[in-house]
Amino acid sequence: MTVLTSHSTGEKFLFQKVLGARRLSNYWWATTLSLGSLSFFLAGLSSYIHTNLLLITDPTQLQFLPQGLVMGLYGLAGLLLSIYLWLTIIWDLGGGYNEFNRETGVVIIFRWGFPGKNRRIEINLCEHDIQSIRIKIKEGINPQRALYLRVKNRRDIPLTRVGQPITLRDLETSAAELAKFLEVPLEGL
Repeated sequence: MTVLTSHSTGEKFLFQKVLGARRLSNYWWATTLSLGSLSFFLAGLSSYIHTNLLLITDPTQLQFLPQGLVMGLYGLAGLLLSIYLWLTIIWDLGGGYNEFNRETGVVIIFRWGFPGKNRRIEINLCEHDIQSIRIKIKEGINPQRALYLRVKNRRDIPLTRVGQPITLRDLETSAAELAKFLEVPLEGL
């Protein structure tokens, strides 16, 4: 899966879609966590009311104190975490696009945030304020591979998604394409 999906019409416009929380891995973990934590919660509840609420096993034989209570609390904590994961997927946190328009000289970086006053995160820049495209590669326990837009009098603006590391090939291809399109230097290689 690529980091950025680019659509270029001629040499005047470049649009890159950025994948947010609606990744396959997030769907997998939200579903797995929901099912597992619901099972734990129902097992704890079954041990309390002495009625089997599960299809696979019979937790009514568990003593409510301490096993049933602990399983119920673990299940409740897991359900709360799974609700958070599902909400990030529904809200598509971090998703958005990068739009580079050579004709108007405007660059728009757009991302979705948490609901509320600042849900829409949009940065508008002038093309002539862009100094370079910077690649950041950090290997190790917590690897990072990201693409940044270096702008005059501002902090570097991330252009790639947050989460799992991008392949070096995709990162280099995206960086080279963008640097060539904007006619700016490429840093960090």
